Amino acid sequence: MTEHGQHPPSVLTFESAHDFDTTIARLKAVLARAGAVVFADVDQREAASLAGLTLRRTRLIMFGNPKAGTPVMVANPHAALELPLRLVVWEDDDGRAHVDYRDVTQTLGPLYAIEPDLLAPLERVAGLLQAAVQ
Repeated sequence: MTEHGQHPPSVLTFESAHDFDTTIARLKAVLARAGAVVFADVDQREAASLAGLTLRRTRLIMFGNPKAGTPVMVANPHAALELPLRLVVWEDDDGRAHVDYRDVTQTLGPLYAIEPDLLAPLERVAGLLQAAVQ
């Protein structure tokens, strides 16, 4: 268990050098410059509040680049379960923002038999996210 809970090895966690809102803005800017589209931005704290529950600040962002994802889905339609890509920005009890990203390159190859050349564009994502939070 980590300080904030257990997660699979394919989940990468980056602590942001910025506050929660700035982290989200920087992530969206980096993704846009890389040609990615933000398909959804879900405020999970708000959804919890609507159900009468409390949750730390948590936002799920679904994003992707159809030029990178479509060939993967053409190669194996089941791989669409992994796409679009997702990241979560959450705030810990001390007000620090964290970004969780599931590195799908660790699952698409071995679990869906996606060839390495199709995964190459997706391998850049973790580095882009990490740069955005520095």
